[in-house]
Amino acid sequence: MACRRMRVQILIAACLVILAVFLNGCQIVLPSPALPEPAGVRSFLYQLQEIDLAEIGRTCYDLIVIDYSSDGGEGGEFTATEIEALADSPGGPKIVLAYLSIGEAENYRFYWRAKWKPGDPSWLDEENPEWRGNYKVHYWEAEWQGIALEYADRLIDAGFDGAYLDLIDAYEYYEDRGRATAAAEMVAFVAAIRSHAAVRDPDFLIVVQNAAELADAFPEYVGFVDGIGQEDIYYGCTDDDVMTPPEVTSAMESHLDLFLAAGQLVLTIDYATTPRHIDDAYAKSRAKGYVPFVTTRALDELVVNPGHDPCSE
Repeated sequence: MACRRMRVQILIAACLVILAVFLNGCQIVLPSPALPEPAGVRSFLYQLQEIDLAEIGRTCYDLIVIDYSSDGGEGGEFTATEIEALADSPGGPKIVLAYLSIGEAENYRFYWRAKWKPGDPSWLDEENPEWRGNYKVHYWEAEWQGIALEYADRLIDAGFDGAYLDLIDAYEYYEDRGRATAAAEMVAFVAAIRSHAAVRDPDFLIVVQNAAELADAFPEYVGFVDGIGQEDIYYGCTDDDVMTPPEVTSAMESHLDLFLAAGQLVLTIDYATTPRHIDDAYAKSRAKGYVPFVTTRALDELVVNPGHDPCSE
């Protein structure tokens, strides 16, 4: 969210143990389960559109982040057979995560109803002007959380190894509008997804994207996830293929190092096309002990960057 702000400036259910947060006067206590570790991940692919499972299966990436559906909707949902084949594919075994937005609703998903509009249902907020068809949500409301948990169930049924949770940084939108509990509520939401999924599959992975600063305010947060992905850390914060300001990079790294120190997987996603920028992002990320990937922001192509093909590394 910090990088989104910078680009804008440039352009003009249960009281469960360990983390206690107060939501509207109710004390919620959340568990810290024993977490599996996605050991041995040295490379990953991030692609949400134009997905060809057979083509991805021929790559040597250790971890794959894709949409759960070929077209984003219910009709294109990948089957358990397809995901099992991807996990054990010709390019080698793969951990397969499915993208899940928990901070915004998307009008092409299985849960969407044509009659919905901002304010109806109560948890549906305004449309994101940067991403048409995506809507802010009151992620602390039970109905939206129920939808997210149902989504997680679909991922488990389809055989995914875990969920890649996005729009964690949506808490900043509400914090800026005076909701003092916004950050705590997002942490609680992530922990609730972890707890729900663990009942179905104790090995189901939870990897979050962005908002690494939550680990400073809520140290227990690191224990609720298996890893984190950080966008724009080296390139893309102010504009794609432009180096991120060093002070922003340094701040991001300080937060990510909290996850790394806890033995968690740290993924970096940078948006660049110039070869020397790509090489620089890979070098800086690996020097920190992170796992890098550089791609285009549309996330609509299978990218294997020259000199960084995991089949030859």
